[in-house]
Amino acid sequence: MSHAYPHLLEPLDLGFTQLSNRVLMGSMHVGLEDRARDARKLGAYFAARARGGVSLAVTGGFAPNREGWLFPFASKMSTTGEARAQKPVTDAVHAEGGKIAMQILHAGRYSYHPLSVSASAVKSPINPFKPRQMSEKRIRQTIADYARSAQLAREAGYDGVEIMGSEGYLINQFTCPRVNQRDDDWGGPIENRARFPVEIVRAVREACGPDFIIIYRLSMLDLVEGGNTWPEVVFQAKAIEAAGATMINTGIGWHEARVPTIVTSVPRAAFGFVTEKLRPEVNIPVVAVNRINTPEVAEDLLARGACDMVSLARPLLADPDFVNKAAAGAPERINTCIACNQACLDHSFQLKRASCLVNPFAAHETELLREPATQPKRVAVVGAGPAGIVCAFEAAARGHKVTLFEKSDSLGGQFRLAMRIPGKEEFRETMRYFEGRLAETGVEVRLGCAADVETLTAFDEVVLATGVRPRMPAIDGIDHPSVLPYVEAIMQPEKVGRRVALVGAGGIGFDAAELFSSSEPTTLHPEAWYAEWGVDASLSAPGGLIAKQAHVSPREIWLLQRKSESLGKGLGKTSGWVHRASLRDRGVHMLGGVHYERIDDEGLHVTVGDQYQTLAVDSVVICAGQVSERGLADELAAREVPTHIVGGAHEAAELDAKRAIRQATETALRI
Repeated sequence: MSHAYPHLLEPLDLGFTQLSNRVLMGSMHVGLEDRARDARKLGAYFAARARGGVSLAVTGGFAPNREGWLFPFASKMSTTGEARAQKPVTDAVHAEGGKIAMQILHAGRYSYHPLSVSASAVKSPINPFKPRQMSEKRIRQTIADYARSAQLAREAGYDGVEIMGSEGYLINQFTCPRVNQRDDDWGGPIENRARFPVEIVRAVREACGPDFIIIYRLSMLDLVEGGNTWPEVVFQAKAIEAAGATMINTGIGWHEARVPTIVTSVPRAAFGFVTEKLRPEVNIPVVAVNRINTPEVAEDLLARGACDMVSLARPLLADPDFVNKAAAGAPERINTCIACNQACLDHSFQLKRASCLVNPFAAHETELLREPATQPKRVAVVGAGPAGIVCAFEAAARGHKVTLFEKSDSLGGQFRLAMRIPGKEEFRETMRYFEGRLAETGVEVRLGCAADVETLTAFDEVVLATGVRPRMPAIDGIDHPSVLPYVEAIMQPEKVGRRVALVGAGGIGFDAAELFSSSEPTTLHPEAWYAEWGVDASLSAPGGLIAKQAHVSPREIWLLQRKSESLGKGLGKTSGWVHRASLRDRGVHMLGGVHYERIDDEGLHVTVGDQYQTLAVDSVVICAGQVSERGLADELAAREVPTHIVGGAHEAAELDAKRAIRQATETALRI
């Protein structure tokens, strides 16, 4: 056992069973839960995490009945056939010595189908379907459905269940006056609003017996208008404990909340204080959640008594061996979650299979296989951006002799830019991991070395990961001294004047606006973050929500695009709204439908609709896309050198690290 993390690695005695450490793998829907044919893939996914040291994993949500589906024919546990289909999952986890609980989730008014029901007929702002108010009979039947679902989970081999009572799903809709507008015994005071979850927990305990883990996911901080007060949260926790719960997991925020809770700009362990305040109020273990992505952060929470366990979901997508690496005293070898959401939550909300930007093997354990190379080769990888680095160490891990060429004097490519954006500091962790993998796998790294065709012909195969260069649009005056390409502007922000126009509002444009509008070098200080987003850290306001105190940008910024559609439409599904809200709060001007006339000493001349105007700016930063750098491809083809093109060199449209790293990984596994 590592002496560095004694609290994290300490067993937890639950009375009727013991957990090997304090790491709970939090629930995350990966898209393998919805079809019985994917059960073995789901089993392999969870088995990898159990093998990596996780003591207890929780699945994505399974509805207790059809009304509770997240979407039509989504995962459900209400029949013996559905229980039998889950045996490959539980068997795979138990074979690795782990434990697993099934989450029971009734979506309520978040159900994306016309059968949706809720505490009251109050439509969600993020769903087109208006729910029907549940009758007394329907409530009673739903409680029985939860108990039946838990009983079936036990028959399927699950060690327990997690009852989802947070994030704005059905149970949370009953507990909060935001949705619960009933005047019967299920509405009104908290004693009535809490009856629904209390009776569910009691029914599950009666159905499954005393030796079955029941985790209750309690919404401790609703972050919405009409949320619960802190005394009402404490009342629920005590009532849930009395009803028979084994432990209480922390839920933070509703899906419709105006406060981000899990994106990369949220400070690490930003909500640990909530769990810490509840812990003395109950006598069962409590679990802290959200943005706990290193063993150091987890150890600190446990050591100071903020919680009894920590929940890691996305960090275990990024690295299934997180716990074992911590136990071995090798935290530097952990592939850290950067909370980008691009391949996990964005995929889930688009009904795609989830994975991980920094670990494409996640949820693809039976399809992407690191098998030793049958014939080791000399492989050259040209370009040390994310795609090139990943391709190099994955190929080397299979036994190839790999040389990585990079014409600049540093690794990272576009990631070097990302690391400079406030709120994206976590990208440094990925670079730390990448550099470690290059060393571990024995890749020869040649920095400051622009590979030429003569050099590359000496290799058996070549991978071009030469990336992109900024595209410079044909605007009259584009060579004016006030014009800066985005790379130069981000790397040397001191060159950017007090008034700046950003030409292009894709991901790079938004990142540049974030950097130039920030008054602090980093946004990862919790107190400043709470103020900016209106989080009441004192927990005295209902729902923990207070007025925002967003800082005003030190620069006057115009973020511009040619398209007439809303700016940021192409940003991540679960994170784009955060960037838009942040920039609006800072006073950034965002204009679409812009025609660029010219750039001169007066500034940037544009026409917006039929209105001509001059933006009197000091700097014009060009964020208008990229062009692939693949100049060596034709020459290598002429020499008949087997060549692969990956990342931005393959496709420059909207720099996509997720696509680039996945493509680089697949290429390395094919060579």
